[in-house]
Parts: sequence; C-alpha cells; structure tokens
Amino acid sequence: MHVPLAESAYIKLAENSDKPSVTLDEVKDQLLHYKEQLSLTGRQLGWDYAEAAFPYTIEQKSEGEGVWFYLKGKNELYRYIVMGVGRETAEDGAERTYVQVVLPDGSTIGDKNKGNEFCKYLGKVWKAEVHLFNGRVIYYNKQK
Repeated sequence: MHVPLAESAYIKLAENSDKPSVTLDEVKDQLLHYKEQLSLTGRQLGWDYAEAAFPYTIEQKSEGEGVWFYLKGKNELYRYIVMGVGRETAEDGAERTYVQVVLPDGSTIGDKNKGNEFCKYLGKVWKAEVHLFNGRVIYYNKQK
C-alpha cells in the first residue's frame, strides 16, 4: 500500500530541549548512531537486526545539499523518507529549529511506520516536541 500524498512529521527543538538546534549533518550522524546501536543489539541476539530495523541507505542529491537528504529503502517494503532541517518562529516569538520528515508520493506504509519510529527516537534523544504523521504530539521536553 502506498501513502497517497506527501505527508510531514516534525521534531521541534525548544530552549528546554537538550539541543537548542541541529544541523543536517547532526541528523545524519544521529541516524547512523541509531543504526549502530541496532547493530550491537543484533550481535547480542545473533542476527542482523540493523538491516531489519534500519532498511535504508542515506542518500544526498546535489540540489538538496545542506538542506535535505533522503533515506532510500533497500527492499519493496520501504522506498523513501526525506529529512530536512529548518527554522520557525514559535508562538512566544523565539526562533527554533525543527527537523521535517516527509513521506513523498510513492512512499509505503512501512516508510510511514519507520518515519514515526525515527521521529520518536530523535525526539527522545534531543528532548524535543514530536509531531507524528497522524497529528499526535509527544512532548519529550520538560513543559513549563
């Protein structure tokens, strides 16, 4: 099954997050760290858990350099997830960084599930506010 139109989820960093801002390279590094953690878990279990839990390669196109990259699926269950970094003005007037996770046309339900999983992981690590694809919001940061 395919996701019909592009959908977005967000990881929003606030001043009470562990990281006040992130770069695109930091997002890539954190995903690679996540994959490494999964690989270590797999070794303990005796199977290649990293390939099952992170079935993507990180790809960069020249037109997205410094703005976005995409995760390319390694099998028919997973196709594409696009990730980018931006800035917005919050309701209190403060500038904050966000990571946008996009399911482009042609993405699968597997991509949507993995996208939510990656958003939750990054949100938890950075103590951020996570807006999932279904509109649900998870606050990993301390609320005032």
